[in-house]
Amino acid sequence: MHHLGAVFALLGEPRAAGADRAAWERLEETLGVTLPEDYRAVVDAYAPAQLNRQLYLLHPADDLALWMEQTLRAFRNTSWDDDVVCPGFEETGPRFGGRTGLVPLATSDRGDHVFAVRDDVPNGWRILTCDGDEQDFYEYRMGFAEWLHGYLTGGDMVGPDSAAT
Repeated sequence: MHHLGAVFALLGEPRAAGADRAAWERLEETLGVTLPEDYRAVVDAYAPAQLNRQLYLLHPADDLALWMEQTLRAFRNTSWDDDVVCPGFEETGPRFGGRTGLVPLATSDRGDHVFAVRDDVPNGWRILTCDGDEQDFYEYRMGFAEWLHGYLTGGDMVGPDSAAT
């Protein structure tokens, strides 16, 4: 299944003005990592937007860079329990930002956070989520478009019993 096409089919005609290459380049230079292509495509087509009346997507030409910076700072300053579950970070505990850390992609009005982290999966990224009230992260070994398709179609995409209906 081509998940990006499926997401576009669910969301309908793109509402946003499209790509702002310079804004993406500035953001990615600041982050020290190139963001997933499927994420960039969805953001360019629809952001800023609130999907399913819950999930927020921002665009780099708007407030995405500021939100990412604030989110990275908040998560870096969190005191993590020794037994925090963060797949791929069992030895070190969660790390945020840069080429090897979690990069925030989206948030919801329920306190959910969606992160991407580089990996050896086919598209080079996997998704980790947390619900904001718990310290544990849930892993989805898939790209952003596949994760978002699951989210939009009522899947448990932020942990058990987390469907956004």
